[in-house]
Amino acid sequence: MLKIGVIGLGKIAQKAYLPVMAAMQDQYEFHLTTRNSEKRARLAAMYGFTHTHATVDELIAAQPDAAFVHTPTATHAAIIKQLLLAGINVYVDKPVATDIATVQSLYDLAAARHLLLTCGFNRRFAPLNQQLKALPDKRLIVSEKVRENGQQDAETAVFDLMIHTVDTGLYLLDEPLVATHGRLVPQADGNFGQGYVTVETAHQQLQLVTDMQGGVNLEQTTVQALTTRATVTDLQTLTRYQTAAHQTQTFPDWEPTLEKRGFAPLIRAFLQAVQTHGINPVDPTSVITSHAVCRHLLSD
Repeated sequence: MLKIGVIGLGKIAQKAYLPVMAAMQDQYEFHLTTRNSEKRARLAAMYGFTHTHATVDELIAAQPDAAFVHTPTATHAAIIKQLLLAGINVYVDKPVATDIATVQSLYDLAAARHLLLTCGFNRRFAPLNQQLKALPDKRLIVSEKVRENGQQDAETAVFDLMIHTVDTGLYLLDEPLVATHGRLVPQADGNFGQGYVTVETAHQQLQLVTDMQGGVNLEQTTVQALTTRATVTDLQTLTRYQTAAHQTQTFPDWEPTLEKRGFAPLIRAFLQAVQTHGINPVDPTSVITSHAVCRHLLSD
């Protein structure tokens, strides 16, 4: 049975990962890792995990085959490097890092050591987004993420929030990028207001919008193809449009949220790749491109 580490047990780990992992304990041996002894004991008891550690060094000593990294972004690079040098495959929450040279160097290290470095872009694995990806002859893609009234500085907002929009849109493209343009609009207090990116390929155009003061919480992506139009709203609903008519597809009531949002499929895909020494389920080149677009947006 493969040993799988889980480093950092904050909100994202508790909401999106531990519930999925708890149901997979007949296949994998999970090792929870955090310095917070109360949290470590409480979550292990809640989900029935039996292996826990206080530090990354303790986890590495247990010789896991892979580790999920759910720590703050600023700590990612050092932890990823330490794990890769120890021969451990790595899954990390987005962003891998906010410096593009650091992202590239970590993927280079993973490749040199024949290990996986997988970035947690769950929206690529959301079932309804995958239906958008499968549409042929795409011409225009518009991907939006709107917050009712968010307050974040520009770098945090771009790499915490807008990177989802960027990566989703780039994932849906079927051709290499030809040109990319972007701009940021600050709020009156200097915080991030809106971010806009336009991407062109030979036959497709992508419009990306993130709005921190939109009066509503909304995530929506529309694909206009040669003979069809379809929209995914909040990863929950797919609407296909025809002249004077439309069809709406939703999930059955019993479908778990983590399946709908792509977390569970991505977790399974990563662990399967670790087990079979398979292909990275989140292509490294595309991950680097998504990070580069975000970095360039902040640098313009």
